[in-house]
Amino acid sequence: MPYAGDLTPQQAWDLLTSDERALLVDVRTDGEWRTIGVPDADDLGGRAAFVEWVTPAGPNVNFLSELAAAGVTPGDERPIVFLCRSGVRSVAAAQAATAAGFGPSYNVLQGFEGDVGFDGQRGHSGWRADGLPWREL
Repeated sequence: MPYAGDLTPQQAWDLLTSDERALLVDVRTDGEWRTIGVPDADDLGGRAAFVEWVTPAGPNVNFLSELAAAGVTPGDERPIVFLCRSGVRSVAAAQAATAAGFGPSYNVLQGFEGDVGFDGQRGHSGWRADGLPWREL
């Protein structure tokens, strides 16, 4: 597998709360953070970073350097838990981080608000729907 693996939102939270080195990295866009909300990392001692995988201009060419600026170093074996809207961009982020020597890198299945449901809306699954800590930005 090109990254450490997939975690349910609850498994991700359990890893983040049990390993004080683990870092949560939300790879959604600034617009998503501002309109939908973000994971609340207060109970994690603030161990969360916000690094866009894609910017309004396209792929974030500075992704790896911004990840490093969040406090991780290739080869440090610090667990990184990547989160996006539905669990797709976070797979790509985990793969890129792993290829660059970061991690172990994990993907959060269903992301922050999951896939579109039967009603055409998101929010039926994922981090928020599972009742994990979140807040408005």
